[in-house]
Amino acid sequence: MKIDNNQVKKIVIFGNSASGKSSLAKKLASTQQLAHLDLDTLAWLPPSASKSALPPQRQSIAVSIAEINVFISQNQSWVIEGCYSDLLTHTLAECSEVVFMNLAVELCIENAKKRPWEPHKYESKTAQDANLTMLIDWIAQYNQRSDTFSKSAHQKLFDEFFGKKTQYISNQQ
Repeated sequence: MKIDNNQVKKIVIFGNSASGKSSLAKKLASTQQLAHLDLDTLAWLPPSASKSALPPQRQSIAVSIAEINVFISQNQSWVIEGCYSDLLTHTLAECSEVVFMNLAVELCIENAKKRPWEPHKYESKTAQDANLTMLIDWIAQYNQRSDTFSKSAHQKLFDEFFGKKTQYISNQQ
């Protein structure tokens, strides 16, 4: 992805779980000196608050949006990534560019199987691996679901955005 270094960048990246959103966002944050916000870090109640609840419980949307607003107000150039169309809708009014990681489900499943430990989501690699079967099932349902995490919700975000937008169908693009 080529981005003009002389302008303010406000990029939103979305797509299925394990589509490469975090990898692209981290690369852009590093090479373009952008602040990076992974919506996974604020979309869910902390593990200590939701230990008794399986599956994990979402943070209230109002609280998550308030945290996004703080991030946006504190950073001139940024990249925000996640699969939460209910939160991403809020960010589109602030961004200058969107990227839809629209990979085939099979590629996302391959990526999930190779995913390194994500300490901001799991207490250990073992705990993360114990969740892999559920994650693969979740990824596999992307095209059929109609929730905030679905392909249809992401496609709608992409189609309704009128600024600069890019759609990737592989991690090699």
